[in-house]
Amino acid sequence: MKNLAVITGFGGINAAGRSSGHHAFRRMILDSLTGVKREQTLASLASLMATTDEDAILNGTLVREWDNVPWDAKAVPFHKPFKDEDGNPCWRLTHRRLAVQSAGQLPAGFDPATLYRSLHHPRGLQMAVYAASDALGSLGIDWETLCQHVGPDEIAVYAGSSMGQQDSNGNGGMMQSALLGKRTSSKQCAMSMNQMPADFINAYVLGNVGTTGCMSAACATFLYNLRLAREDIENGKRRVVVVGNSEAPLVPEIVEGYNAMTALASEQKLRDLDNIPATAAADLRRASRPFGDNCGFTIAESAQFFILTDDKLALELGLTIHGSVGDVQVNADGYKKSISNPGIGNYLTMGKVVGSARRLLGEDVLRHGTFVHAHGSSTPQNRVTESHIYQQLASAFKLENWPVTAVKAYVGHSLSAASADQLSATLGTWAEGFIPGIKTTHKIADDVHQQQLAFVLQDKQIDPAELPVAFINAKGFGGNNASAMIISPAKTRQLIAQRYSTSELSHYQDRNETVAETAHQYDSDATAGTTRPRYHFGESVLEPADLTISDQEIRISGWDQAVPL
Repeated sequence: MKNLAVITGFGGINAAGRSSGHHAFRRMILDSLTGVKREQTLASLASLMATTDEDAILNGTLVREWDNVPWDAKAVPFHKPFKDEDGNPCWRLTHRRLAVQSAGQLPAGFDPATLYRSLHHPRGLQMAVYAASDALGSLGIDWETLCQHVGPDEIAVYAGSSMGQQDSNGNGGMMQSALLGKRTSSKQCAMSMNQMPADFINAYVLGNVGTTGCMSAACATFLYNLRLAREDIENGKRRVVVVGNSEAPLVPEIVEGYNAMTALASEQKLRDLDNIPATAAADLRRASRPFGDNCGFTIAESAQFFILTDDKLALELGLTIHGSVGDVQVNADGYKKSISNPGIGNYLTMGKVVGSARRLLGEDVLRHGTFVHAHGSSTPQNRVTESHIYQQLASAFKLENWPVTAVKAYVGHSLSAASADQLSATLGTWAEGFIPGIKTTHKIADDVHQQQLAFVLQDKQIDPAELPVAFINAKGFGGNNASAMIISPAKTRQLIAQRYSTSELSHYQDRNETVAETAHQYDSDATAGTTRPRYHFGESVLEPADLTISDQEIRISGWDQAVPL
């Protein structure tokens, strides 16, 4: 019997706030919350943003006008070419307003660099350290304790970014240094590499000596890595996998690059969409309008990480079960006319995960107990092509009123981390009992396929027990398509109960009480602002002298279990 890939911890940071404790999700459905949960999430954001002003908190989160970047989007410097009186080419420094005036930024005032010793770290790596630490805090058990229950080679980290690290401390600074008359630093080249989030987590957060890497796939990158994580655990190769992405693309050059592709929702295109004059303010809060009349995606930054373990380890340690990864499928598009155009691959990935749900959980669950977290990029092309996939599958599998939502309406498009934002929101739905509505879309566009589909435009209250499966979809640039089938915590516990004895399940419940209490205490401390990222620079560094090598195994100092040869 194959292992279940159980989600036992998660954390991160995006435009909606801190992910652990479902606070970022609660920010998305804040209008539907009352009482303690609403106040807890406002308090969590207040801690991040260093303000208790509720209006400032609400206005400084989600997609919005630029307010949390170290540059002025209304006056970005650039060199304008001209010729001197002798006809020689020269350059004059001037400034211009970016065409794009909105983004999915981390909460206003929040800077991960201030929380640990982050000198010369690109923002994407700062975010990775924060997000991975947040995921560890949510686990409810010390990382070192967990490590002593598995072998050093039974742990993996799959993490990275799609664009790499492009700010001044990474590739951006390296490429600009000569033009700006600055010296290239020794760190910029190395830290710009797209697998560096995994490298930083191994070296400074976990001390991992197991498997590591990043499979890059544009906007589908997270699901590609989630697939590696699931397969490793299912086949028994690894018992613990930390998987996630950290993307920090909010630098003027990248914004200009995507805008040159006509991919982004520019200020003027939003005015045109709403039929307002050039002198009027564009509706920047509603820049991302999935499946509505829209004009481009909204670029965003995000770092999200998930801790997956096998079901046996989860029971042994009493780890909280937040859900499980039932299937992840990846397909390319075949021959393409344009590298940026969508193709047939996403029909295959979605079709296969829908089929997996039917095989594993039955026809009734598929027809009445599933919903879709769409890619929903908010481009005119995506709204047509992606909705057609769902309509075709709903017809083929006889699904009626299939709920579809898209959280890019709240947090924008964080490129490699986009489907990780979707997974975090999926776990929130089961914890809080709401599917977040696509509230920035007031009406589904006329060209969107709607037959047998139910696009959720307002928060929809649900019974998590009756909706145990979510499908997460990602359509990546270049023909990188991935879809996942995620199983709810309650349904995952039912599947686990079929594998273990009554006494084993009883022992799990006893152990989980302590684990859940510890995780809750971490959440309270994080909300109070008393926690700091886990960052071990230069500590417990392993040398060859720390190894004991035989022809049967290698023992590593500090680890109870050996690496078998």
